[in-house]
Amino acid sequence: MQPIISVANLSKTYASGFYALKNVSLDIRPGEIFALLGPNGAGKTTLISTVCGIVTPSSGRVTVDGHDILDDYRAARSLIGLVPQELTTDAFETVRATVTFSRGLFGLRANPAHIEKVLKELSLWDKKDNTIRTLSGGMKRRVMIAKALAHEPRILFLDEPTAGVDVELRRDMWALVRALRASGVTIILTTHYIDEAEEMADRIGVISKGELILVEEKVELMRKLGKKQLTLHLQQPLDNIPPALAAYGLTLADKGNDLIYSYDARDAEHDSSSIAALLGDLAATGIHFKDLQTTQSSLEDIFVTLVSDRK
Repeated sequence: MQPIISVANLSKTYASGFYALKNVSLDIRPGEIFALLGPNGAGKTTLISTVCGIVTPSSGRVTVDGHDILDDYRAARSLIGLVPQELTTDAFETVRATVTFSRGLFGLRANPAHIEKVLKELSLWDKKDNTIRTLSGGMKRRVMIAKALAHEPRILFLDEPTAGVDVELRRDMWALVRALRASGVTIILTTHYIDEAEEMADRIGVISKGELILVEEKVELMRKLGKKQLTLHLQQPLDNIPPALAAYGLTLADKGNDLIYSYDARDAEHDSSSIAALLGDLAATGIHFKDLQTTQSSLEDIFVTLVSDRK
């Protein structure tokens, strides 16, 4: 399958000497939801802006469905809808008028039926004649998405789409993103909410200090890098861990009532044998437990580890 977006050796250096992007290469597949994670200043917005033709790269190449973003800007940009972080729209314009105007910017004929469809899907139809300044922050965010969808793009960039909106609205937007993907739209989003990426994404990229340090299928990423933790709830609390169990790297929690064993999730066969050995050694030392549970690292744990390793 040919990528719908191809980024090759992309770099951006500003006049001050600051390297915003360093040799970034990335292919985006048609119809996927790709989440780009990174701390503030990591280069997420610069990468999106460069792919959308807003920022000129210092070196490298970007193609959108085969169209070079510099040499064939009009064709490439017509395929892209962009929802920026900032709520930038005419405060005194009505919702329907500003969305209709966005369609016209791409040289497309008026299509009231499509504008109505977009506004209804975003729960904006009853606000169509309201001016932007009268809307809540969440509704303004929906208008920005409507503007990005007005020209029927095949690709949608969402730069921090749920920043500053409440939990209920975030859930609504997740449902909208899934519906767009189901209709064939490719979604690329940046987010500070790790649970958003964990909930939504097919693949995840992590960027730090302008470098793309990892791109992986979400499920595979969590399988390969996630840590598992076995917690044993003891029948009797321990004051300390017996020397015979030192090799397992155990820790005590809950005032000695819990014994915690952390291990790598990548080797299932090794996991089983090491846990069996641990339970046998516990019995041999006279330690008994009444219950046990296992947990695995969240995507947030993995992200923090990856970024911390780059410092």
